[in-house]
Amino acid sequence: MKIQFNKRHFYPVVAGLVLMFGTVVVQLSQSGVLKSLQQRMEWLAYDVRLKASLPETSVLDPRIVIVDIDEKSLKAEGRWPWSREKIAKLVDKLFESKVSVVAFDVLFAEPEANPAQRVLEKLSGPDKQNLSGALQGVMAQLDADAKLAAQFKGRNVVLGYIFQDEKQEAVGQLPRPLSDADSVVAQSSLIPLMSSYSANLPRLQQAAAFGGFINAAVDGDGILRRSPLLKRYGDKLYASLGLEVARANFSGAEIKIHTVPLGDSLAVESVSMGGYAIPTDAEGRVIIPYRGRHPSFPYLSATDVLHGVATKSALEGAIVLVGTTAPGLSDMRSTPMQEVYPGVEVHANIVAGILDHNFPSHPDWVDGADFLVLLVLGVILSLLLPWLSPLRALLLSVAVGVALIMLNMWLWREQGLVMNIVTPIILLFMLTLLNMAYGFLSESRGRMLLKGKFGQYVPPALVEEMSRNTDENFGFDGDSREMTVLFSDVRGFTTISETLSANELKKLLNEFFTPMTRVIFDRRGTIDKYVGDMIMAFWGAPMRDEQHARHALDAAFDMLSKVEELKPIFKANGLPEVNIGIGLNTGMMNVGDMGSEFRRAYTVIGDTVNLASRLESLTKFYGVKLIVGENTRKGQDHIVFRHLDLVRVKGKKDAVNIFEPVCYREQASAELLAEVEQYQEALGLYFTRQWLGAKAIFNRLQQQSSATLIYSIYLERIEALRGQELGPDWDGVYEQKSK
Repeated sequence: MKIQFNKRHFYPVVAGLVLMFGTVVVQLSQSGVLKSLQQRMEWLAYDVRLKASLPETSVLDPRIVIVDIDEKSLKAEGRWPWSREKIAKLVDKLFESKVSVVAFDVLFAEPEANPAQRVLEKLSGPDKQNLSGALQGVMAQLDADAKLAAQFKGRNVVLGYIFQDEKQEAVGQLPRPLSDADSVVAQSSLIPLMSSYSANLPRLQQAAAFGGFINAAVDGDGILRRSPLLKRYGDKLYASLGLEVARANFSGAEIKIHTVPLGDSLAVESVSMGGYAIPTDAEGRVIIPYRGRHPSFPYLSATDVLHGVATKSALEGAIVLVGTTAPGLSDMRSTPMQEVYPGVEVHANIVAGILDHNFPSHPDWVDGADFLVLLVLGVILSLLLPWLSPLRALLLSVAVGVALIMLNMWLWREQGLVMNIVTPIILLFMLTLLNMAYGFLSESRGRMLLKGKFGQYVPPALVEEMSRNTDENFGFDGDSREMTVLFSDVRGFTTISETLSANELKKLLNEFFTPMTRVIFDRRGTIDKYVGDMIMAFWGAPMRDEQHARHALDAAFDMLSKVEELKPIFKANGLPEVNIGIGLNTGMMNVGDMGSEFRRAYTVIGDTVNLASRLESLTKFYGVKLIVGENTRKGQDHIVFRHLDLVRVKGKKDAVNIFEPVCYREQASAELLAEVEQYQEALGLYFTRQWLGAKAIFNRLQQQSSATLIYSIYLERIEALRGQELGPDWDGVYEQKSK
C-alpha cells in the first residue's frame, strides 16, 4: 500500500492523537464526571464478563453450609432476635454434627434480660428481702448470655461485628487484633481508619475463638463487587469475617500482610495465610470471587437444625455460616450476580475463594498495562486509520475490538487478571467514528469541490469516479502528461451569423453545443472552452485515461454523426445547415488551473495543443471533416486512416504527418479499402518523385471519386513539381503558410 502524506491525513492523525491523549488523561485521573462515567462503564463490563464466565446453574459447594434464619424459621421459632438459649441450642446442635467452624453473620450487641433479675426489680418491701436470696441463687441458672458463652467456649466460633465510619459511642468488645507487629503497617498503610464500632457482648466475644467484621464495601453504583479484608482502628488491624473463618478452619493460621511503598504510605499488595497470598488492592480489598447465582452453597433452615430435621451428613466437616435471608432482617445485597443476594453468601464466596486459592486480581501494575494499551492502540490507529478506506477501517476496528475482548477474557479466565476493557473499546470506537466521519465530510467536501471545479467541464459519471479517488492528483495544481486534445469549428460561421438575429444565433449555438457536449461527455472527455463556434476539449485529465486517443477519436466520429442528425432538425426549425471540421492531436501538454487572480480556468497548453488547432484549420484546405496527428493514429488499428500529407504548419520548424480517419475498419467496404490502398500506393510514388505513376493513380481515383479533394491537390502538386528542379534534400514536405 502506497502511503502519501497530505492534509487529508494530517488532520485526522492529529485529532486521533488528541483523542487518545484525552482518554489517557481520563484513565489516569482520580475524579471528575468523565472519570465517574468511565468507571461505571468498567463496572458494567466487569459484571457482564463475570456472568459470561460462570455456568448458568451454580454447582453447590458442600464445604460451606449456610444455616438460614429464613421466613420458615421465624414462623416456627418466633420473631428475631431469638433467645440466647435458642442460639446456644443451635450452636450445640451444629457442633454435635461435627462441623468445622460456626460463624455468625449476626450481631449480639445487647444482653438478654435475666428473668430472675426482672422479677427482683419488680419486688419491693418485705417481699424483696424475703425472696432476694432465692432469686440470686437461680439468677446464674437463668443467665442465657452465660449459657451461650459456654457453648462458644473451646469451639471454633467466629462472631461478626460492624465498624463505623462516623464517630459515635462504641458498643461491645472487639476481638483480638492482628499481630502487634502489624501496628507499623496500621499507622502507615492506606487501610481505612474506622471511627467506632458495634461489637458483641464482651463475655460472648471473649468466649468465641475469633471475630471478624461484616462491613460491606459497595461501589459507586451501589453494587457489591469488592470486600475489605482489613480495617484499621486506632493503631491496630482487624480482619474480616471471611478471613477469620478461613483462619479458624486452618487452626488459627497466622495472617501476614504484604505491603509496598507508595509515596509516604504503604499500599497493601496481598494478605497471606497458610502459604497462599490473597491479592488485594492498596486498601486491602479483594474482588469477591462469586461462584454463581444464589444459591451457590447448601442452605439449611435454622429451625430444621434446631429440631434435628437437617441431616448430619450435610453438616459434618463443613464450615457453617449463620445468617439470614428473611426480607425483614435486611441483609440482602445488590451484586453483579443478582439485584437481591444474601449478604451471608457474600462471606461464603470469600471463604470459598480462600480455600480454592481463587481470587481475581487487579494489581497495581495492571494500571500501567492499561495505560500502555491505550497509548499503543491510540498511536497505531491514529496513524493507520486515515489511510484506509471506510470499509477497511471498519473491518480493522472490528478485528482489533474482537482481539481486545478475547485477550481480556483470556487474562480473566486463565490468569485471573481484571483489566480495563471499556476504555480501550471506547477509544477504538471514537477513533473509528472520527476517521469515518472525517472521511465522509472530506469526501463530501471533495465531491462538492470537484463538482464546483469540474462540473461544467467533465461528465457527471467522471466527476463521480473522481470523487471516489480524491487522493489522486487531477492536475488541478498543474501537471504535465500525455493527453489528446480536440478542436472543432463550424464551417462558414461568419456567413451564418450574418444571416441570423442575435436570439436566433444564440438558439443555434445552444442547440448545437448541447448535443456536441453530450457526445464528448459520453466519451469521457473534458470541455475546455467554447469560443464563438469553436469547441475545445481534451482527454486524459482530470482523470487519467490510458485510452485517451481512442476515446477522442470515438468522440470525433460521434460528433460528425450527430451533426448529420441535426441538419434536418435545424432545417425544420428554420435554422441554417451546420457542418464542422475537427482536429485531434496527441502528445505531452500542461494541464491545470491557470489564469489570473481575477479569472481562472482549467485548461491545457503546449505545442501539442497548438498543432491540434492548426489541424482543425487544415480540414478546410484538404476538404475533409477530421484530421489527426501521427501520435493520435498510433495503435488505432480498428480505424481506417488515409495519410493526407507531410506538412509544416505555420510557426513550426518540424514537419508532421497528418491523417484522415476515414471510418471504423468494421464499417469499411471492400471498395473503400481498395481505394485507400491505391491512394497509399500513389502517395508512396509521389514521395519518391515517380510523378507519372503517381499521376496515373491519382487520375484514376479522381474519376472514381471526384468529390475527394485530396486527389486534385496532389495532381496540382505533381504538375507544379514536374517543372521544377528539385534538389536531393527534397522530402515532400508541404509548407502551410496560413493558420
